[in-house]
Amino acid sequence: MTQEKRGAYKRDVVIEVTASLMFPFILLFGLYVMMGTGGTGGGFQGGTILATGFILYITVFGTDKGREKMPESVNVFFKSFGLFLYNGAGWLCILFSLATAQWLNMPAFWPVTEFTGVAGARGFLIAYMISVGIGLTVMASFVSQYFDLSMKEDDEMEGDEG
Repeated sequence: MTQEKRGAYKRDVVIEVTASLMFPFILLFGLYVMMGTGGTGGGFQGGTILATGFILYITVFGTDKGREKMPESVNVFFKSFGLFLYNGAGWLCILFSLATAQWLNMPAFWPVTEFTGVAGARGFLIAYMISVGIGLTVMASFVSQYFDLSMKEDDEMEGDEG
């Protein structure tokens, strides 16, 4: 079957160059939303922005080139490490304060409190550790779902040839 019958698109140089130029800026913006806002609540939004960068790349260049940018092993690592960070913050609270978050007020626990103060240490734990954990997990999950759906579409299109 020819490519026109399968519904495949021809390559467009303008779209490929634009996507190549935008890809790093999208990732940088996703990291800024996830960590640079100075407060909590950027993990999910930053993770979805990171995922859209990879989804744009996969859409423009195809699943094979997308797998070169984000192999399954890297995707699994990001999912696992993100859950580890998010869950690890909770376990630290449980282990060091008998199930309450009061240990965040103990300046002796965090060595960074000498430089940043208690509020800075609390911000480090919440804004960075938890937000980055959520962001990495969301990004890897969305990219994995997109790969699964695009691979299924490729398999269905190949099945029509026979």
